Amino acid sequence: MAISTILATSVKALQVQVSPAKPKLGDTLTVVVTPDDPTTSSNPSVTVNNKTYPAFAIAPNKYRAFLPTTPLQKPGTRALQVKAGAETKQLSVLVGDRKFPVQRIRLSPGKAGLKATEHELNRVAALKALKTPQKFWNGAFLKPNKGAITTIYGVRRYYNGKFAQDYYHRGVDYAGATGSPVIAPADGKIALVGRVSQGFRVHGNIIGIDHGQGVITTYLHLSRISVKEGDIVKAGQVIGAVGSTGAVTGPHLHWGLYVQGEAVDPSPWRNSKFN
Repeated sequence: MAISTILATSVKALQVQVSPAKPKLGDTLTVVVTPDDPTTSSNPSVTVNNKTYPAFAIAPNKYRAFLPTTPLQKPGTRALQVKAGAETKQLSVLVGDRKFPVQRIRLSPGKAGLKATEHELNRVAALKALKTPQKFWNGAFLKPNKGAITTIYGVRRYYNGKFAQDYYHRGVDYAGATGSPVIAPADGKIALVGRVSQGFRVHGNIIGIDHGQGVITTYLHLSRISVKEGDIVKAGQVIGAVGSTGAVTGPHLHWGLYVQGEAVDPSPWRNSKFN
């Protein structure tokens, strides 16, 4: 009996599952952790490139961490360290390369672009830093506007022949007409409402939704805002309307999706259920 007990105990171990199977830059990595000790008092964590990401409970004794990848990173192997209580597991994930479109923008001589206000930058930074433990969304995200996509995620740019090293298009642009409805793609809490009149001169009229567990979405350049901070919204609910406020050349919706503060490709979130 004692030997059987030892053998049964020995097969228990910290279990870790990573998806997608073949991630590329811009993808959201999902790390599901099942500790061997269900009584552990602290949530697991995942560390990669000296940065630690929290794992949140998604079921009894099951936790999940989202790891963002972006066009500014390099492809290759990521060394992950997963910690749950006193147990640690090391594993590696290969993130493949992805070719992002390149645009060449010619600015008129002496043209000075709009500069974001300090208030604007601080509010947006605080929004992206949210890591609410509660998970609000359920299932795949909806399309936030019915307009055609005009600019995809990850586009890189040259300005007047000089490559912008730190720039990539941090979202998806929809060419909805001015006044066309913008909906919440998933359940969440309105964490930011900003207006041009309050100093949001680059983002324009903006809404930020906290979907929980480090997942944030943003909606820029709106002509109308139909919600207020603190509101709980449901998937499909109208939250505003397409406009051309802020630093734009014409009416459109810029939709951004942030995971742990980094802008990832929103498209997989519309095609997959990150439940």
